[in-house]
Amino acid sequence: MRKKITMCAGDKDITLGEGFKEFVKVKTIINLSPETIEYYRRCYTPLEESFGGDNLCSDINENVFFDVLEHIDKTRNISPVTMNTHIRGLRVIIKFFIERKYTEPFKMNLIKCEKPIKEAYAEWEIDKLIIKPDPNNCSFAEFRNWAIVCHLLGTGNRLKTVRSLKINDIDIESMEIKLRTVKNKKPYIIPMSSALKRVYVEYLKYRGGNSDDYLFCSSYGTEMSKDSVISAIKTYNHSRGVEKTSIHLFRHTFAKNWIMNGGDIFRLQKILGHSSLEMVKEYVSMFGVDMKENFDSFNALDKYSQDTEKAKIKMKKP
Repeated sequence: MRKKITMCAGDKDITLGEGFKEFVKVKTIINLSPETIEYYRRCYTPLEESFGGDNLCSDINENVFFDVLEHIDKTRNISPVTMNTHIRGLRVIIKFFIERKYTEPFKMNLIKCEKPIKEAYAEWEIDKLIIKPDPNNCSFAEFRNWAIVCHLLGTGNRLKTVRSLKINDIDIESMEIKLRTVKNKKPYIIPMSSALKRVYVEYLKYRGGNSDDYLFCSSYGTEMSKDSVISAIKTYNHSRGVEKTSIHLFRHTFAKNWIMNGGDIFRLQKILGHSSLEMVKEYVSMFGVDMKENFDSFNALDKYSQDTEKAKIKMKKP
């Protein structure tokens, strides 16, 4: 009978470069998106620069990890929040080596930093952005960009999801939107608001096309690239006198307005496609300053205090 051999860290001499190639191969096989793979490449680069791609994975330890962070700090002008983004990617890569027993386990902690309160589009900015252009006196691109902005404000969708939408994903009759290309690769359906329904009806009259065509297409009817959507929204926002151009801010804006208008966080989680409530809780915390608005009207004590002013308890004299 053959004796089973258990591999330990260092039993297989594999270099960092070889280990990362294996990492990319595995992540590609399990169908991670090209964008996610590219993110890991960016996180890996400082590790290779600092440690060296020809050195063995078995030599990676806590000191090497700190050397990488020091290297990033010296060579990249980034905030503590962005540093933690790099660390999260590094941890995934190194934990892959640890699981494969190429590297001994060690702690890899995030650095302490305060999360900034992220902006959302202000009401006056939204008012400017949602004014419908005259289809008889504007380009297709401008009318499409108006529809994209309305969609972003009405759904909180990510850019990748918006780009992949097809006309048949928009069910006007049932007032539902099918989201097929999502971060967690689990398609789902979200409701369509009445205002967004009106936008789709007007846009689709102008856009035309077949049911399996892209909803928001280029002027040639093809799928829009990530950069083309970013550029289109930047041009559109600036034309309306709005300096903010971030597409992701529309997601924050959707979440903020949902929370401020009393929407429950469980439905918000489902609509935004988060696997847990953690990010939704961050939105609640993120817009905490705005929670003061109309606070008295929602507060239980203030609601019942009006009645207590009328009712007086007669105190017994001692």
